[in-house]
Amino acid sequence: MQVVIGLIDQFCKEHLNEEYAVLCRKLAEKLGRKRPSPLLHGSPNAWASGIVRAVGGVNFLHDKSQTPYMRATDIDHYLGTSPSSGAAKLAAIRKMFKLYQLDPNWTLPSRMEDNPLVWMLAVNGLMMDVRQAPREVQEIAFHKGLIPYIPADRTQGSE
Repeated sequence: MQVVIGLIDQFCKEHLNEEYAVLCRKLAEKLGRKRPSPLLHGSPNAWASGIVRAVGGVNFLHDKSQTPYMRATDIDHYLGTSPSSGAAKLAAIRKMFKLYQLDPNWTLPSRMEDNPLVWMLAVNGLMMDVRQAPREVQEIAFHKGLIPYIPADRTQGSE
């Protein structure tokens, strides 16, 4: 697992950023804790690529309008693996952890505010954006761990 984390850290340092490094390390650690760990089989480079691709996919790393931006095949190239190996590890990771685009559990902290799935909650059986709810509802959602922070507090703290 340490080899995979080393590859991820170096890659993120050179091509992405610390936010990506943190989430990719977290995903590698989760893979390492599975029994048996899938990281024991296959190339560490392919696993590193699959991990970066997985976190990147949640956060639209492949979208040219995003910063940073990188194509999946470039990730494979820089990590020294083939596109088919990177794609295979990505598919395995997505299946294991049921990852999807905008997955709140794997969203970069800097993108949390813009992720609508973070803020959509069922309130009295109706879906709503909790940012539009009264503060009391936001506080309940925060204390239950359903949202990462109370929006008004974040806005006030950043001004």
